[in-house]
Amino acid sequence: MQILRSLAEAAAAGALRGGAVAIGNLDGVHLGHRALLARALELARAGGGRAGALTFEPHPARVLRPALAPPLVTPLPRKLELLAGAGLDAVVVQPFDLGYAATPVADFVGRDLAGALGARAVVVGHDFTAGHERARIEALGPLLAARGIALEVVAPVAEGGLVVSSTKIREFLLEGQVEAAALLLARPHDVDGVVVRGAGRGRGLGFATANVGTDGLLPARGVYAVRVRVGGRPGPLGASGAAAHDGVCNVGVKPTVELDGRVTAEAHLFGFDGRDLYGEPIRVAFVARLREERRFGSLDALRAQIAEDAARARELLAPGVR
Repeated sequence: MQILRSLAEAAAAGALRGGAVAIGNLDGVHLGHRALLARALELARAGGGRAGALTFEPHPARVLRPALAPPLVTPLPRKLELLAGAGLDAVVVQPFDLGYAATPVADFVGRDLAGALGARAVVVGHDFTAGHERARIEALGPLLAARGIALEVVAPVAEGGLVVSSTKIREFLLEGQVEAAALLLARPHDVDGVVVRGAGRGRGLGFATANVGTDGLLPARGVYAVRVRVGGRPGPLGASGAAAHDGVCNVGVKPTVELDGRVTAEAHLFGFDGRDLYGEPIRVAFVARLREERRFGSLDALRAQIAEDAARARELLAPGVR
């Protein structure tokens, strides 16, 4: 998949001229977003063109309402990886700042969609708005038609009786409902980071852990069954050569052994060979919540609970179970 870091770069490359483009923030690349991408692919292939997406970085809310901006489900590198997996030919990542936010909708259509992209068709969600006027689809359609660009509007996608949205996924994650979030994402939620040094208490308890340094969106405090990818060579579309492990991960403040109150994530990897992982890239996918985080009266009680958590995680992660 070709990654273009601005509309200007896309114009110079002509990467999507005559093609179909899905437009949106696409945070999470969830089932609703995948419906947009699938339709763009259908239109592009039918017309003999390329399929792409136009997205924005940073998330517009971080520019327009920074104090209220939501945490991202998928930071840009992970979003690009997921978009590549959806089969797109190209993605345009347009830098978003206050200057770009002031773009009139007529310029967005004429200069950006018709001019820079040369799109033959654009695909948007039912609640899409454009330009500083926040023009809705009813106003956008005629502007596109005047430029010979077809507009496809994808209806809301529902799963399990819920309309799929990035907002609902964030809500589920912040409640610890990782299985519900996975239904809307069509995959377990994951975070990327690097292995950092911890206090080494897990090893003393008989359960060595990889401490995850991440800016990703962690689920609510608790203990989770996880799938972990560690090591490899990081790149713009993910890490290659990474080793995969099942495991158990604690997200929280470790109230039995820590006093500083910092929320951290540490994962115990099943079948790990014990080599030094400090500085290695790591991805933790949260498959199921095992329990809430709680304080134990002794280290022996904590050790027994970790063993029970690990046994339960092995059951949930066994082949054929999930």
